[in-house]
Amino acid sequence: MIETKKIESTGNVMSNKSLKPLALTFVFSGIWDTIAAVMYLFFIGSGRLIDSPPTDSFYSIFLGSFFICFAWLQFLSATNIERYAFVVGGLIIGRLFYVIQLYAFMALVNDFPNTFWFTGIIDMTFILLYVITAQRGGLSIRKLFIPTFK
Repeated sequence: MIETKKIESTGNVMSNKSLKPLALTFVFSGIWDTIAAVMYLFFIGSGRLIDSPPTDSFYSIFLGSFFICFAWLQFLSATNIERYAFVVGGLIIGRLFYVIQLYAFMALVNDFPNTFWFTGIIDMTFILLYVITAQRGGLSIRKLFIPTFK
C-alpha cells in the first residue's frame, strides 16, 4: 500500500519555490515604482530638474503618491504572491496601457518630448517578466486577472 500525503500550499512564497521568481520580479518592480515616486515627488514638474513635458507640480506629486501606493502593494503582494496573483494581472494591464499611451504620444503628438522613452522599455520588460515567471510558476491566466477567494 502506497502512502500519500496531501501537501497544502501555505501561500508563502518561500515555501513555493516555483513562484519565487515572480515574487522577486514584483519586489524589483516595486523598487522601480519607488524610484518613480521619488522622481515625481522631487524632480519632475514645472520649475524642477525635469520639466519636459511641462507638468504642474500638483500632478507630479499626485503621480508620485500613486507610485508609492503601487510600490507598497507590490511589496506586500510579493510576500504571498499565490494569493494576490490578481495584483500581477492588474499591473500587467496598467503597465501595458502606460507603454502604449507613452509611445503613441511620442509618435503621434507633435513636439511631444521623448524624455521618458526608457521607462517604456523598463515597464515592458516587467510585463514580460510577469508573464514568463507567472507561467513558469504554474499560475493560470484566470488567476492573474480574477481573484481567488479561499
